[in-house]
Amino acid sequence: MKGPLFYSKILLFGEYGIIKDSKGLSIPYNFYNGALKVEKESSEKAKKSNEGLKRFASYLENIDPDLVQFDIEALNRDLEEGMYFDSSIPQGYGVGSSGALVAAIYYNYAKDKITVLENLTREKLLSLKTIFAEMESFFHGKSSGLDPLNSYLSIPILINSKDNIEATGIPAQQSNGKGAVFLIDSGVTGETAPMVRIFMENMKQEGFRNMLKDQFIKHTDACVEDFLTGNIKSLFKNTKQLSKIVLNHFKPMIPAQFHELWKNGLETNEYYLKLCGSGGGGYILGFTEDIEKAKQALSDYKLEVVYNF
Repeated sequence: MKGPLFYSKILLFGEYGIIKDSKGLSIPYNFYNGALKVEKESSEKAKKSNEGLKRFASYLENIDPDLVQFDIEALNRDLEEGMYFDSSIPQGYGVGSSGALVAAIYYNYAKDKITVLENLTREKLLSLKTIFAEMESFFHGKSSGLDPLNSYLSIPILINSKDNIEATGIPAQQSNGKGAVFLIDSGVTGETAPMVRIFMENMKQEGFRNMLKDQFIKHTDACVEDFLTGNIKSLFKNTKQLSKIVLNHFKPMIPAQFHELWKNGLETNEYYLKLCGSGGGGYILGFTEDIEKAKQALSDYKLEVVYNF
């Protein structure tokens, strides 16, 4: 294995909003991870990953050398030996599969890299985010760079605005707490690029832009504040509003079979659903004040708890 494991991430708040300068909060999710490996006898999956990495290596050769430089010779040498990215992170699920890969390549092959052991000033964090955005845009067309940043640092990241990010602490989990953040597997993979295109198309309408500013971003910012300060009562109030706004204005991003479940949560207050990443499939994020009630209401689905209140 080359280098350490890199973990998946969950953007708790900020999907779409961070494109327009809302706050955001991203946390590492250690349930899934990936690492670069070299093996002589490779499986079909490893061969496919190796081919993808070769295309990525060609892309990296053309990145502005003033931004970041890679040891392309070493990378190509390892790729010729069959190196691949061995990952348990599901692709198209909104938990940062390409982010972990980008972090692993930067860690192993970037020259003069910024390391996790340094004093991570705001400038260094922004510099890393810019580099990662450029690298990850190979996979998504447009990237914020946050997923790889989260994976690389393996600590929660608070996004105050596009140019203002910081490492942050989050309240300790209550292991016996009834409240929880959970994931539901929608059973279909989502693709980021088409979802972002729909969003950008909607942004051309004044009504949508106003809704984003006056409602979506307002409640997103409030949720981030509530979560970090541990104000659970207010958090659930704002999450409910956010869930409602998404159901009304981001319907194409919600898989059709979840429209009723979404509505049901808002009506019963047993749980509130929101997008995990760009939506369109993959995981859906859920918030509940009583995980047992939520499990009963969503008994057709397997819930993965990621945080307990």
